[in-house]
Amino acid sequence: MKQKKQLAALVVLLLIAGAIWFFYFDHNQPMVTADSSSVVHNYHPLGVDNPQLHTDGVERARKTEYKSRGRNIFSREVPPPPPPPKPVAKKEQSGPKVEVPPPPPPPPTLPVKFFGYGTVPNGTVRLAFFTDGQDTYVVAEGELLLNRFRILRIGNANLEFEEVSTGLRGTANLEEQAAPPSA
Repeated sequence: MKQKKQLAALVVLLLIAGAIWFFYFDHNQPMVTADSSSVVHNYHPLGVDNPQLHTDGVERARKTEYKSRGRNIFSREVPPPPPPPKPVAKKEQSGPKVEVPPPPPPPPTLPVKFFGYGTVPNGTVRLAFFTDGQDTYVVAEGELLLNRFRILRIGNANLEFEEVSTGLRGTANLEEQAAPPSA
C-alpha cells in the first residue's frame, strides 16, 4: 500500500513538472548559443611594444618588505599621534639641568551631545542617548559610539567614556534641553 502511494505521488510530481516545462518553455524561440565567430572577427590585439614578461620588475616587487608606521592597515581608526620629541635642555653654566615634563594631553571630548539615558524594561542595561543635530544614537554601557568611543559608565548627570585609539578617558555632562515656551 505504501509503494502505491509513493508511485502515485511520483506520477503527480512528473505531471506537474511536465506542465511547467510545457507552459514556461517558449517553443517558437530558437536556442541561443555562444557564437565564437563574432569574437574572432572583432579581435583587436593590444598595442604593447614588448609583450615579454618584465622579470626585473617582478623580482623588485618580490624583494620589497612592508615597513609599518605603527598603524593597523586593516582598521579605519586613526593611530595615536607620535610622542613629541623630548626637548634638549641647553647647557647652563651655573646650575643643574632641569627638564620640565610635558603637560598631559587634554581629555577627549565627544563630537555628539549627550541628552539623556534610560533603562531597558526587565533588564539592567543602561542606555545613553546622543545626537549630532541630525542623527540620534542609542548606546549601551560597554558598546562603541561612532566606532571611536567606548561608553564605560552611564550616570544620572554624566557618563564616562574612553577613546579607543588612545585609551584616554573623559566625561560628558548631561545637556538638558530647554522646555518649549508655554503659550
